[in-house]
Amino acid sequence: MKVKLEDVAKRAEVSPTTVSRVLNNRGYISEQTRKKVEKAIEELNYYPNDIARSLFKKRTNFIGLVLPTINNPFFSELALYIENICSDLGYKVILCNSLMQIDKEKAYARMLIGHQVDGIIVCTYNRGVEAYKNPKLPIVAIDHYLSPTIPVVGSDNYAGGRMAVQHLIDQGCRSIIHINGPIELETPTQMRRKAYEDLIDNPITYELINLFDEEYTAVSIRQILKKHPETDGIFASDDLIAATCLKVANELNIQVPDQLKIVGYDGTETVLRLLPQLTTIKQPIQEIAKTSVSKLMNLIENPDCDEALETFLPIELVINETT
Repeated sequence: MKVKLEDVAKRAEVSPTTVSRVLNNRGYISEQTRKKVEKAIEELNYYPNDIARSLFKKRTNFIGLVLPTINNPFFSELALYIENICSDLGYKVILCNSLMQIDKEKAYARMLIGHQVDGIIVCTYNRGVEAYKNPKLPIVAIDHYLSPTIPVVGSDNYAGGRMAVQHLIDQGCRSIIHINGPIELETPTQMRRKAYEDLIDNPITYELINLFDEEYTAVSIRQILKKHPETDGIFASDDLIAATCLKVANELNIQVPDQLKIVGYDGTETVLRLLPQLTTIKQPIQEIAKTSVSKLMNLIENPDCDEALETFLPIELVINETT
């Protein structure tokens, strides 16, 4: 039989109100009474009703986190930092993988609102999720423009793009191509492409429509390199694309970095550990997580506060053996 608050009160020989005050740390309770209640809770193995407590506090202490996929090292590392930061603040995270499916993300958004989460951090590329337009729901976006009123946090994508391309130029590359995701995505990451186009006289860019299909990516890069055998530099918009470029180059007997130099973007611990030879633009992922959570907490505590709508954090060029 489930242990109730009244059972704890009976065991501790106090009123249910006193047990509630101990659980919620509310009002004056003598140390002797507190210890009696805590002992009764432990003996009965009692767990408070979080739903009832949240109704009382008008706060659930749950945060929604919507990602495209946890399989991508950038998103998994981001989720790790966000969860740790939220935990330190007394919040639990409900993780949702949208897999870039708009219907799935809409269902997740409805579920999060139904569970009365205190706020949501969104790091996906889907548009048209009506639930995100709820003016009373605190939302922060990462690397994606959800609406003109929702704050966006990310790295300085333009500076990162310039740094990557300029490094390839400085290394002697004269035929540099850029490979990125779909151009129609409304995301600050498109500034990486803009930086490339600003530095290259005759830019050659390729869009990968399905960013999370490894075989599709490999086939596409193989076709690009065969079509442009003169290519001596590649700026990839993320490290997974860069890793596939390196793999395909090895298959085609293209020597890296002698014949082809490659720069990626993200610099996650996972990729740098598995591919220590990769030159990349390192994003401050922990700072992105910290800033996103901080902004969300500000919106939760002060719904009418004026948060900066765009926050882009500094990046770093990590030079390794692919350039």
